Amino acid sequence: MRKKIVAGNWKMNLDYQDGVSLFSEVVNMAKDEIVGDQQVVVCSPFIHLHSIAQLAKTASHVAVGAQNIHQAESGAYTGEISASQVKSVGADYVILGHSERRAYFGETNALLSEKVDAALKHGLLPIFCIGETKEERESGKFFDIIKTQLTEGVFHLSKEEFAKVVLAYEPVWAIGTGLTASPEQAQEVHAFIRATVAAHYDQSVADETSILYGGSCNPKNAGELFAQADIDGGLIGGASLKSRDFLDIVKVFNK
Repeated sequence: MRKKIVAGNWKMNLDYQDGVSLFSEVVNMAKDEIVGDQQVVVCSPFIHLHSIAQLAKTASHVAVGAQNIHQAESGAYTGEISASQVKSVGADYVILGHSERRAYFGETNALLSEKVDAALKHGLLPIFCIGETKEERESGKFFDIIKTQLTEGVFHLSKEEFAKVVLAYEPVWAIGTGLTASPEQAQEVHAFIRATVAAHYDQSVADETSILYGGSCNPKNAGELFAQADIDGGLIGGASLKSRDFLDIVKVFNK
């Protein structure tokens, strides 16, 4: 049975103390309010990772992750951080291929393939993001875009390796644009993603793959989104910066 996962992405927000305080609230609330086996992941800036990883040890449902890694093992890459460094401070997950990394930093599918390999080599579980822009959605070619992102980014992995990957669908056209993806539109793409995984590997692999929704999920729409057959949780941006909102999203799986 595939995991139900709610992952928070703090992005470039919160100073050190504010981040530790927020995570402490999340851990304490999770202990009291989560009923079930859903996984909570908080992906913070690098400055918080070691401290919040220590706090996460007190809550069985909560893990931490980074928002990026470099593809190289080590070397003269000023300002970058490696998978082994992230793992060494206690992180379990890493977001790769986020739409902002693709758009602002020019990350390609080929580069992300290397980052996926680096993450898995050092025991990090990739949350691999895929999704289409407004132009790609309007062109009608968005299924082709998503299939290419999967094929070039993660389909080089063996079944055993791929089983460690979490996928996250980001409808880039519906994030911060005033447009909204309906639960039905989200489900349509999630179903396509699962079918594409099944076609490349097999149905059993597809059935065990957690696919998260990363498009402006909040406490008001999480219930309807998570009720869809192929949506296994969310990759949460703004709402993850408020402990009450974040836990209210997680608690949808209590019902």
